[in-house]
Amino acid sequence: MKIHQSAENYLETIYVLTKRNGSVRSIDIANELGFSKPSVSVAMKSLRENGYIDVSGDGRIILLESGIKIAEKLYERHTVLTNALIALGVSNETASEDACKIEHIISEETFDAIKNHYDDYKKKA
Repeated sequence: MKIHQSAENYLETIYVLTKRNGSVRSIDIANELGFSKPSVSVAMKSLRENGYIDVSGDGRIILLESGIKIAEKLYERHTVLTNALIALGVSNETASEDACKIEHIISEETFDAIKNHYDDYKKKA
């Protein structure tokens, strides 16, 4: 299923915050992304209705299997692309910002080629 870039960003953010903090609430996402809590609440409702997340009785957001699959894919893309750009001499901040844009539009074929090239580079370094 194809989802919008904004939904992908939310899923990736939930994934990262869960890894960092152990649990996530809407306010954590709002603070991380600099969005209003009402905007995040609307997005969480949509993600829940589409089967990507669940929300516990105490407001904790849990990625479901379909959400985890998308989030892990994007997180890997973001990490690999960021590191590859840094290896090319791009500053950390710019590399991360550009990777965030690229990760949503790059084809599997191109990403795999970049990943393989970067993995080879790391082995030689």
